[in-house]
Amino acid sequence: MTQPPRHPSPAETPERRPWSLRSQIAVVFGSLVTLVAVLLSLAFGELLKWRIQKEAAASLHMVAHNAAKVLAEGLFEPSRLVQVLGASQDLWEKGMDAPEVLPLLQRMHSSRPYSRWIGVADVHGNVATDTNNILQGKNVSDLPWFQAGLKDVYVGDVHTFMALADRLAPSSSGEPQRFLDFSAPIYRNGETLGVLGLHLSWDWARDTLEALRPTYADHAQIELFVFDHTGEIIYAPDGRIAPYAALGQKLPQTEQPSASGRDSMTTPGLAGLAQWKDAKPPFLTAVTRLPARNLASDLGWYVVVRQPTATAFVGADTAVAQALAGGVGAALLAAVIASLAARRLSEDLNSLSRAALHIEAGTPGAVVPQTHSTREVQRLSRTLDNMTRRLLHMNEAMEEVVRQRTLELQHANQELERQASSDPLTGLLNRRGFDARLVTAVALAQRSGRALSVITIDVDHFKRVNDTYGHGVGDNVLRTLAQQFKARLRASDAVARLGGEEFIILLPDTPPHTALEMAEELLVSVASHARDVVGNITISAGVSALRPDDENGSAMLRRSDAALYAAKTAGRNRAVAQV
Repeated sequence: MTQPPRHPSPAETPERRPWSLRSQIAVVFGSLVTLVAVLLSLAFGELLKWRIQKEAAASLHMVAHNAAKVLAEGLFEPSRLVQVLGASQDLWEKGMDAPEVLPLLQRMHSSRPYSRWIGVADVHGNVATDTNNILQGKNVSDLPWFQAGLKDVYVGDVHTFMALADRLAPSSSGEPQRFLDFSAPIYRNGETLGVLGLHLSWDWARDTLEALRPTYADHAQIELFVFDHTGEIIYAPDGRIAPYAALGQKLPQTEQPSASGRDSMTTPGLAGLAQWKDAKPPFLTAVTRLPARNLASDLGWYVVVRQPTATAFVGADTAVAQALAGGVGAALLAAVIASLAARRLSEDLNSLSRAALHIEAGTPGAVVPQTHSTREVQRLSRTLDNMTRRLLHMNEAMEEVVRQRTLELQHANQELERQASSDPLTGLLNRRGFDARLVTAVALAQRSGRALSVITIDVDHFKRVNDTYGHGVGDNVLRTLAQQFKARLRASDAVARLGGEEFIILLPDTPPHTALEMAEELLVSVASHARDVVGNITISAGVSALRPDDENGSAMLRRSDAALYAAKTAGRNRAVAQV
């Protein structure tokens, strides 16, 4: 007969031995150290991740901001040009079909690489003169640029104009030409004679944005877009608008990234995360509205710059992982050392625990205390102190990396600002840089009551130089002229190239008669200087000065332009003052 299994009685059950003090210390102290190390590592890592994300967002926003400023300047300059020419009394004195009108329009057309059509129409909309004889004799009274241009300066949004596009070659992207319209009324003795119109190729925006892209844009996968005031996309990289339009892409709304990924705040207009129709992962996106220079050029455009988050935040997750790995490694080392402690550790454990909590909470001046109960505990306290210093050192090293990236960004932005305000051919100021100097000079002159004059200069028959000897020789002529002007000026003066062969000199503390003398000296200096290949050339100059009743420098510039026109009309190679 089989007997049932026999179970030992309680008295026969072996007693379970408690953990040794050494084991308890190893478990308790090792766990505590590991927890502190992980918390500190995560805290430092998340802080570094947040800093890297913020720097990436600031960098992208700066690119969008600078691109928006340059585009705004590009819209303002043609609108001001047609406004000034439309108000030039001497130009229209003999009517819109006068012999001197067409050469002037053709010169404007040739000096602006993106100009596709410049012409004038009478008050009934009949085109009297245009540069390439495309619309001459046709009626444009039903077109928006003519209707608005009868009343005031007008800048039209980008659009197609098939009557003009059919007569021109397609854009470099292969798409039909699109245009921006600029127009202004033509006045003579207070009477409106007609409208001056300028059609600018949309290729201008593409080339401008491509030139403004940072040198690292391809590697960093940075892309620039433009949206109009309704949120519709009007420019995409390489002219690829159709795929985005087919997806219904509108102006994106951004969310500011946070280190934890939670509690994001919607902040349109700043660099942040945004969803795009052509990809599921969000992009780091910067949205900047164009800062309009005047009411006419305020088209409500937005420049949008985007970058994949995987590229923008590269290094952020790595920084967290490295900080965590360093903390875990230090914690494991501390746990091994903690297992050597055997006795009289309660007080030291309490003090170390309190210190760890203070360090976790970020209490100022919190440090790991030095203990003296045993050599093992002394080693443990030193290890914890070294671990804390190591993590702090890692934090400082990562902050140094962030600082270096910030400095590089600042240098890049300074270089971009310099390029945006200087003429690449001559090294002189361009229109944007000159306008900034003019505002300051006018303010100082009005405040102090001192004189302020300008000299507008145009190279005589410069088109003949380009046509005869080539644009390379023409560029050399412009560079030598720039050096001659700079050599004659004072340190407080400013000289700029406005475009083509036109220059302007700003002369603070200079009355008009002195400015006229300087202009005549420049005429003699230029005419007497024989140049390689082209020989002698001449210039014409217009001189004007700031009047007490001038609100800003615009009237002074108009008078200077009118004086220059008078000098060229009178035979060129002379200076005329219109004070």
